[in-house]
Amino acid sequence: MKHRVTINMAFDKESDAKSFMTTAKNMIAKAVSINEDADNSEISSIEYHKCYHDETPTKPCEVIERQEVKKGKVVTVKEVRNEF
Repeated sequence: MKHRVTINMAFDKESDAKSFMTTAKNMIAKAVSINEDADNSEISSIEYHKCYHDETPTKPCEVIERQEVKKGKVVTVKEVRNEF
């Protein structure tokens, strides 16, 4: 059994978002991914993106940085799809 935390937070200030991302980066090295090569995989990750859902018209989110735990190591993912 694993213990999982999922957090999705929006901030008004960029500095608050970056501060929270820094905290998450300090913790991700302790995270694990589950069943990485299987259909039921659960990949530990953190992501910082600009969210435009409060604007009219809305625009897709812009991913700034995403890190995942793969094979026991933290990797920065440079290409991610915007699916928010």
